[in-house]
Order: sequence, then C-alpha cells, then structure tokens
Amino acid sequence: MPENIVDIVIAGAGPNGLMLACELALAGLRPIVLDRLPAPSPEPKANGLAGQVVRVLDMRGLYGAFSGSPSAPAPTPRYIFGGLPLDLTAVQPNPVHVVFKPQPEMVEILTKRAIDLGVDLRWGHELTDIDPARDQVTVTVSAPDGPYPLTARFLVGADGGKSLVRKRIGIEFPGITSDGHVSRVGHATLPGEFRSGDGGIEIPGVGRFGLGHHRLERGIFIYAELDPGRPIIGTMEFQGGEQFSDDEPLTFEELRESVERVLGAPLPITPPPGPGPHTLRRTIGQNTRVAQHYRQGAVLLLGDAAHVHSAMGGPGLNLGLQDTVNLGWKLAAEIRGWAPEGLLDTYESERHPVAERVVMYSLSQAALVSPGPEITALRELFGELLRLPAAAAHIAGLLAGSDIRYDVGDDHRLSGYFFPDCALETAGGPTRIAELLRDARPLLVTFDTALDPVAAAAGWTDRVTPIAATATATDAPVAALLIRPDGYVAWATDDVTPAAQEGLRNALHRWFGAPALHGSTA
Repeated sequence: MPENIVDIVIAGAGPNGLMLACELALAGLRPIVLDRLPAPSPEPKANGLAGQVVRVLDMRGLYGAFSGSPSAPAPTPRYIFGGLPLDLTAVQPNPVHVVFKPQPEMVEILTKRAIDLGVDLRWGHELTDIDPARDQVTVTVSAPDGPYPLTARFLVGADGGKSLVRKRIGIEFPGITSDGHVSRVGHATLPGEFRSGDGGIEIPGVGRFGLGHHRLERGIFIYAELDPGRPIIGTMEFQGGEQFSDDEPLTFEELRESVERVLGAPLPITPPPGPGPHTLRRTIGQNTRVAQHYRQGAVLLLGDAAHVHSAMGGPGLNLGLQDTVNLGWKLAAEIRGWAPEGLLDTYESERHPVAERVVMYSLSQAALVSPGPEITALRELFGELLRLPAAAAHIAGLLAGSDIRYDVGDDHRLSGYFFPDCALETAGGPTRIAELLRDARPLLVTFDTALDPVAAAAGWTDRVTPIAATATATDAPVAALLIRPDGYVAWATDDVTPAAQEGLRNALHRWFGAPALHGSTA
C-alpha cells in the first residue's frame, strides 16, 4: 500500500465513531477520526444505555467505567414499553440491562480509551467532500491550518442522521417523517414536596409518575431523574409543528407551558442551577429511516448515518454500538488480508434487518402513546398481554436485541446468538467468557477434554484464541463453542464427534479465512 494512503478514516467522533476506532485499534490498526467540532460536545443527548449493548461494554472491559460498578452487569427487574410498565422479574434469563450515563460522559470515556489505544483523533477537522473509487476513497478535510486531502482504503460515515457521507455517495434513506407532534425536553428543578420518595413524583390531582414516558389524554409527559436534583422533564404534544422553526430555540417558559397543558395542572418547575450544560430542546416530528445500503464500495455507514428512529425505550446506542463491534473486526480482517470472501458484506446482511426490527418496535411504541379512545383500549389490552410471562419475555428480547440470530451456517441452539456468559476456570485462573473477549479476538472455548483447543484451531491461532476451560459456578453450557469478536457464537457442539469437528473447521474457514500453511502461533 502506498505510504500516502491510510487504512481507515472515520467521520464523526460520537460514541459510535469512537467505539469503532477503539475496535480497530484493538486489531492493531490506527484509524483517523475526524470531527467538525473543536472539542467533544457538552450537549447531553442520550442519557444512558439499555439492552444487550451493556453486555457488549462488559466484554470490552468498559462496563465499570460506564456504570461505576466493579461487578458484572445485572439485569433490571422493570422497564417500560410504549409507556406501559414491563415487569421482568419472572423473565429468566432476563436480557434487559440498563446503565444511566449522559452522552458527554460516554464520549469522555471513549475518547480516553481511543487515545490510550493510539487512535489519531482530530477535533476541529471537518470532512467536506468525498471522491469515492472502487477500492479506495479520497476525502477533503477542512482544518484550522487549512484544507487537506486524505486517501483511505475505507471511509466510515458515523456523522449522524444528516450524514454528509451518506448524501455525497448517494445512498437512499427511505422511511417516513411524522410531523404531527412536537416534543420538548429540558433539565429542570422541582420543589421537594412533589417527590414521592422512590425516584418518582406525585402531582396533586394528576397522579404519580416514575421514570419514562407517560400517556395522558392531552399528550405525553416525560420524567427521568438521572442526575440527583436535576430531573429531565419533557412533553410530546400531538399537534402540527408548522408554527415553529428549527432556528427558533426552545425557551424554559415554553417548556413549562407545555407541561401544564399536558398535565392539565401547573407544575412549578424552574431552570436548573449552575452553568450546565443543561438540556433544553424542541423536536418537531420524528424521522424513521434506514439506509438502503450500509456499504457502497469503500464507504460504509454506521449509527445514525445508517438509521434514525424514535428514542422511546432508548434503542439508539443499543443498535449503534452493536453495529460497531459487528463492523470493526470484519473491517480489520479485510485490511489485514485474512478476511474470507464476502465477510465485509455480512455487516449489512446481519445488521440491516436488526435496524428494521428496531424501526418496527419504535413505531409500535409511538402508536401506543398516541391520542384517542381506540388507543386507550389498545393500551388496556396490551397491558394485559405484558403481564403474561411469555409476552414479557418476548418484549424483553425485542428491546434488548437478544432475540437476534445471525445465519452463521451452524444449527446448534446457541449458534448465531450472543454468547452465554458463565464463570470459568482456565490455566490463567478463574474468569468469565466476557473477560476473555477484552482484546476483540475470536475464542475457541472447550469444556470437554476430548477436544484440545490448540490442536483444533491449528492454522488459525494467529487469529483465534484457544482456551481449555472448566465451568465453575454452573454446568458447562456446551462441550465447545467458537465465538466471534462481536460476541456471537459461530459454532457450538454438545458432543465431540468427527462430524462436530468437521463443523468447527468449516466455521473457522467461513469466518476467519484460510488456515496458515504451516500452522501458526498465538
């Protein structure tokens, strides 16, 4: 490769762009990350993570930094769907995990990790134009010291819902725009007498409200106290948004008046103290769209550049950050030269249907909070269904993304699903499967001594880590399993048979390329 061609340029230093850069750096690459802002934005957009993404953070060693807990992730016993309570206490295993963390703090954690891993992070460098070719792409960058070109083997657009990358290369963004409602949200201060003592609020003459979206006849009331003493309060009113302009900022008085209209009673909120940053924004309508393609030649899309949808239920980063771990190892394999044919194309074939599924359930939740007596009746029926353990388990898998099964070419009950974590005893001491995935390398874990993992992975140990293990706290889930770097099981077996070993070799070929000619060493 000529010296003036870099491997990867990532446009956008939000959580998704930064996480992808970290994934690539774990594979020994040094991506360049461009962002037009001079420094990370202090605006608190997302306020946490919900779903299987929490387990993704755990397998990369990030869960402690995001949650403040030294323990492994524990599922939440309660959540919401379409503003309806979802009791998860009877769901076993419960896949719904939640971490509350303002987006600026997420970016701070991922920025530090990226720098520690050697990522070339360039704040104040804006991608302004793209000239794609079949096997590379040249971009023009505007920077404080003047514009400059970059030619890369791959460009990843992680530059948001209004993605310049997507628009410049002409990828269609089909979907719908709902313009019949106006959302307002902001941090606020609330008098102590309204607090219910369990994290919610009690409004005289109206009722009690906990965390989440609450449907009333006049609209939606939103309450979430993620920072003590500085709750987020918001509304959604189902009316035309034509009287507002995107250039017209939301005022706190407008937010207060909207809250009173929705509640039908005054709520004496005041602006939060201190310099902030504090959330205060208005959104007119809602875009729900998925890019027609995630890849066009040497250009790929990631996160909001590939899909936008309602934030109800918090699916955004659950979807986007799982995109990053799916794409990262495949892109690295392509650059390293060991990727089997078509591996990079599986990024779209695997993740595009997941985005479509998120769109389905986000639109379903939007319908459930809409006005009208027929929706009130539907909510009553849906609430009854959510109290059925089987229905609650189905919705839990939908929200978490744990019901996703990739076509990995193996029909074992675990294959294609996210890995089952368990406590292990290895030559290196006690650990968990999640801890063995810290370095983003594939794992071949054997629990049956009849299968030597080093011998079974001979020829692939430059790419695959073989581990002989004994389950400790629980029975071994299988005799052996092969786990991709993104945490998905590529192959598993309950018995070590010649047919099973042939299946393992096929899986190694399919996902990790041809074996080294004379074997290899880790």
